[in-house]
Amino acid sequence: MNDEITVMPVTDAPWDDVRTIFGTRGDPSTCWCQFFKQPYSEFSSTSAKEKCGLLEQQVGADGPAPGVVAYLNGEPVGWCAVEPRIHYGRLRTTKVVSQGSREDWDDATVWAVTCFVVRVGFRKRGVSRALLDGAVEHARKNGARIIEGYPVDVQARAKVSAAELYYGPLSLFEKAGFKIVARPTSGRAVVVLEG
Repeated sequence: MNDEITVMPVTDAPWDDVRTIFGTRGDPSTCWCQFFKQPYSEFSSTSAKEKCGLLEQQVGADGPAPGVVAYLNGEPVGWCAVEPRIHYGRLRTTKVVSQGSREDWDDATVWAVTCFVVRVGFRKRGVSRALLDGAVEHARKNGARIIEGYPVDVQARAKVSAAELYYGPLSLFEKAGFKIVARPTSGRAVVVLEG
């Protein structure tokens, strides 16, 4: 049987499926894609339960969904955060973005792919690729002029932990047509795709 992967905006998925994807252990279950949205002190003092609630509020807010979810043969298996870059205030101060992006920070037509979550047991089956394709489609449908990513170049680093791969590997973005515009740090790149 061939695996069937479907991707949809998180607003079209049941919240329990999102909870399943983020799980109860590891970085996703304590972050809920709030790391780039909150100042460090606030992020550190906000509980995982509160972060989950924040993402749920963001999903229910007016405007485009803050990400897409993937299903493999009907099972919720993955998440990709993608929004206008201006929603990720903390990105402004990261070295990768501040030294690597060529786009005006206040331009709402610049979207950012910041995070991937693929559940253990469902990796290496094409889920990340489907998530990135779905994120690009979602961004384009909602007015993205430029889509940025900040992937890890696993070829340029001696060792990359699984936790570091939440940005996505550079090869994933390149296969999807993204072009490298900068390499502001060792092992990281800024990539762009025109909307």
